[in-house]
Amino acid sequence: MTAWLLDPEVLHLNHGSFGATPAAVLEAQQRIQERIELNPTRFFLEGEYQERLDQARRAVAHFVGADEAGLVFVTNATAGVNGVLRSLEPALLPGDEILVTDHEYNACTNAAIVSASRAGAVVTTAAVPFPLEHEREVVDAVLAAVTERTRILLIDAVTSATGLVLPVAELVAKLEPDVRVLVDAAHAPGMIDFDVAQLGASYVTANCHKWMCSAKGAAFLWVRPDRRDGVYPAVISHGYNGGWPTEGGHLHAQFDWTGTHDPSAWLTVPDALTAVEAMHADGWPGVQNVIRQRCLQGRERLVEALGIEPPAPGDMIGAIASVPLPAAQNSGSAIFDPLMGALRDRHGIEVPVFTWPAPPDRVLRISAHLYNDSSDYNRLAEALAAELR
Repeated sequence: MTAWLLDPEVLHLNHGSFGATPAAVLEAQQRIQERIELNPTRFFLEGEYQERLDQARRAVAHFVGADEAGLVFVTNATAGVNGVLRSLEPALLPGDEILVTDHEYNACTNAAIVSASRAGAVVTTAAVPFPLEHEREVVDAVLAAVTERTRILLIDAVTSATGLVLPVAELVAKLEPDVRVLVDAAHAPGMIDFDVAQLGASYVTANCHKWMCSAKGAAFLWVRPDRRDGVYPAVISHGYNGGWPTEGGHLHAQFDWTGTHDPSAWLTVPDALTAVEAMHADGWPGVQNVIRQRCLQGRERLVEALGIEPPAPGDMIGAIASVPLPAAQNSGSAIFDPLMGALRDRHGIEVPVFTWPAPPDRVLRISAHLYNDSSDYNRLAEALAAELR
């Protein structure tokens, strides 16, 4: 694991929550931080920041199939979701609906609830089964929950708790433009083939610090050309009245400067893309194939140990996968089940165990990246058997 700074005494099976950053990328980040500190005023106000930001934007846009004018950086996908929902609040009327699934990331569901409440709108939920046998069950569940008052669909490209690659493109094709689709693609870029423009959704936001392996605090929001004029960040700053000069258009003016922060995570995303690409002879396609195959092998080992059938078809799995566990005996209302702490403290394994969809039901989610191998999942299976006895 010399390419990574992960503690070798700990088994890391939770790449999904926060990602892991290669050592070379952290070194590049430190260099840019030092560059900023040589003369912060010159860096930020005399063009270097904007030039480097545009270079980073160009690299990310190319990687995810976006045009540069529609892509801006945010600190995380949750910030991207909040920016879009805040921007859409004025168009919502009392009784309008924001539709989510019961697999949606909790933080983003909360953002939908708050935005809906401000407008007198409501959040409705499509119940997507898990386990499931076919992606058609997702499409049917979402479409059945759409009504004449549905204005926005907020949906994951890859679900957080259950690790499912959802058929978002099919839903977009059926719902846009009457229902605006906001895709929470926090896990998608770098894990699966993902082209934001071809997807056709109104809005797509995703993290760079997960499967693209950038430093923490880098994400992007992309907005379809016909939706751009009304979109603003959750934090309004100088660009609102033209106070931040940029030649990139409306979105760049609003998002490129939202106050002083450390932009080094954004500016070194190209370094992350290059570093991970170099880890496999076939570049990023090779990386994605390897981590998916390792994930499927790990899931196979777990379902065998638990004596259950795979809870979802293999073509709905990327590099994270969840398995349902026996109901907890003493689970509280927290997002994470106590079993997660037991696996960490007694076995040295970092792996999330979610209380999902609600206690006492729970799922365990594994991740796979280039620093994992088959022995990792054997070790997890043995630890899980010991804890569930």
